[in-house]
Formats: sequence, structure tokens, C-alpha cells
Amino acid sequence: MTVSVAGAKRRQPSLSQLRAFAAVAEHLHFRDAAAAIGMSQPALSGAVSALEEVLGVVLVERTTRKVLLTPAGERLAIRAKAVLAEVGALLEEAEAVRAPFTGALRLGVIPTVAPYLLPTVLRLVHERYPHLDLQVHEEQTASLVEGLNTGRLDLLLLAVPLGVPGVVELPLFDEDFVLVTPLDHGLGGREGIPREVLKELNLLLLDEGHCLRDQALDICREAGREDADVTTTAAGLSTLVQLVAGGLGCTLLPRTAVKVETSRSNQLLTGSFAEPAPTRRVALAMRTGAARGAEYEELAAALREALRPLPVRVLGAAPSASAP
Repeated sequence: MTVSVAGAKRRQPSLSQLRAFAAVAEHLHFRDAAAAIGMSQPALSGAVSALEEVLGVVLVERTTRKVLLTPAGERLAIRAKAVLAEVGALLEEAEAVRAPFTGALRLGVIPTVAPYLLPTVLRLVHERYPHLDLQVHEEQTASLVEGLNTGRLDLLLLAVPLGVPGVVELPLFDEDFVLVTPLDHGLGGREGIPREVLKELNLLLLDEGHCLRDQALDICREAGREDADVTTTAAGLSTLVQLVAGGLGCTLLPRTAVKVETSRSNQLLTGSFAEPAPTRRVALAMRTGAARGAEYEELAAALREALRPLPVRVLGAAPSASAP
């Protein structure tokens, strides 16, 4: 048999040719190989011959009684099977991408949201999206936004607005802040507390970098507090609340955190502010034009319903893009 080496430089084998050759290598019989892959015997024989032409080597020895692989055919059969296996894996991966709520979803969450909302998020994903591989990353806002912009993260759960170009926010809910005080504090347990009291309180806040700290300082400035001096800070809300229980001052907590954080001590009281109470908004955030944007919007809608039992005001579904 004469083959063209020059042709091998110009052409590449087709998947049909590789599939035909792999079947012949497995069955060592043209009729059985053709039946196995649903191809006519003449077509299969032609595909193997065409592959030999493309590669420039003889792959099989044809006799009237049996088919044998040449030494080259034995070596290249292994390669052909590996190529077909990778193509199969590629098609499976593409199918997973086309199927909604499958594969990995890398979710970034801020520390002042994670302990209080993740139980609801994880339960929702487990029950409604069992084939979704949810991977959770707890980081501060700046790190999360960086991760979203670089593609390290797919979706964020955090307080908004972010004011970051190229990011779409899917609002979930608004929640009030409450005042947490020591047991013997004059404002402990009161309702309708005016914001103006924040001007005089010894307020304990989180460390720099936490968005909740910035929100609390904004609330204080709106209340007319000019100085933002804070003598004691904490890395997390749990420590912050224990400092309050120890009598070092007062703090502001989002309402979703109150039950978890105040249950650890009997030395605390909470008070509610007069309307309109200071609030924060929590949302999902995704890249503008995200390939899975429709999935994320569906997830946001499902999450809004799942969050209704919490002490929050669930919002509508309209997404908002951060201003440039």
C-alpha cells in the first residue's frame, strides 16, 4: 500500500476516522467494529484507509480471515482511544455547562453576612440545586470585588451599593440596625431610640476594612456625630458583642446577627431606633454580562423567598448596575 507523507502535513484526522480505527483495534473484525459504532462496513473500511492516508502509516493488515494491527497501529490505537476519551470528556463538560445549576459556583461572602445567611443559602442549594458544587469564600469586601473582577469568584453575597464599574447588583433585602448595650445601660431594651443619641455614645466598631464599620460611621455622621474616634475595635462581631457585654461600650448590629450574637451572653440588651431606622442592603453581585447571569438571577429570586422568615424586608427582583 502506498501512502502520502506529504498529505500528513496538510491534513488532520477526523473524529470519524479515529472512531472507526479505534473500533477496528478493539474488535479486530471489520463487520463487528462497524456494528459497534453504527457504521456500514464499507464506510468503516474507507474511514480507516483515509486515516492511514492522512497519517502516512499502515495501521492494519487486512487478510481474508482476520484483521491484525501493525506495530504502528498498536501504538497509535492507544493515542486514538485517548483522543476520543478526551473528546467525550469535552462533550460531557459542555453538557454540564448547558445544564443550569451544575458544576462549580464560587461564592464570596463578607464576614458580617456569612454566619447569619449561609445556613439559608446552603439549605436552599442542597434542596433545590443538588448538582451545584457551591464553593464558599469568606473575605472582606475589597478582596471579594477583586476576586470577582479577576474571575477568581463567580458571585458575591455582601452589603451594597458597591459603586464598582462592571458589577451588577441583585438586591435581596434591607435590614435594620439595632443598638446593643450592656445590661445596665440607660438605652438598653428601649424602642424608638432617636439616632441623635449616637453623638454621645461610646461606640465600639469593627476593624478597618469591614464594610459594616464604614456603614456604622456613616450612620453616626448622619446623626450629627462629627468625630469618628474609636478607642476599641474588634476583628469580628462575636468579639465586638462580648466587649459590649463586658461594659466597654455599645455597638450597632444588623438585625440578622442579633439572635446569634446576643444569645452568648445574658449581660446584653438590644434597642430599636425610631423610624426611619438606619439600615443596610444586602445583595448578590455578579460581573456585567456574566455567562451564567440568568442562573444568578434565578438564584437571587429563590433566595429572596427563602429569606422571608428572617427579620428583613425582602426586595424586588430588578438588578442594578454599579455606577462607573
